[in-house]
Amino acid sequence: LLGPNGAGKTTAVKILSTLITADAGDLHVGGHDLATDPQAVRAAIGVTGQFSAVDGLITGEENMLLMADLHHLSKSEGRRVAAELLERFDLVDAAKKPASTYSGGMKRRLDLAMTLVGNPRIIFLDEPTTGLDPRSRHSMWQIIRELVRGGVTVFLTTQYLEEADELADRIA
Repeated sequence: LLGPNGAGKTTAVKILSTLITADAGDLHVGGHDLATDPQAVRAAIGVTGQFSAVDGLITGEENMLLMADLHHLSKSEGRRVAAELLERFDLVDAAKKPASTYSGGMKRRLDLAMTLVGNPRIIFLDEPTTGLDPRSRHSMWQIIRELVRGGVTVFLTTQYLEEADELADRIA
């Protein structure tokens, strides 16, 4: 979604990600009815908000392992998934450092990696490049393209026309 006023897009993302209830309409996400089966919707999606969910007091690796625990992965599976995603997002060298020491781009990559721990097929990205320098922004674009090539549906909100033009199949 693209627009100068964040209120509409933020509400749409909150409704589709089950954070708030719609007051009308019939909505389905990933084949699941939002009103009658919100738990199935939550199991199918990942959400990376405009503001990072990264805990700066723990390391990047610990953030990943926390997400693995929240997704009820076994310790060995959690470590495997965390290591794989830290590698994929070029965060191995920083994995043992407190996330508070990460640059903005590194925090955004860690945030997105944390979202992927549950292997969602649908991801909501709310302004994932806001505040990033041009290099980090283009790096995030590449990550988003790779996710789409891998079969993930990405619902992206942005205020940048160039970003929408580069990444979107459809613009609303």
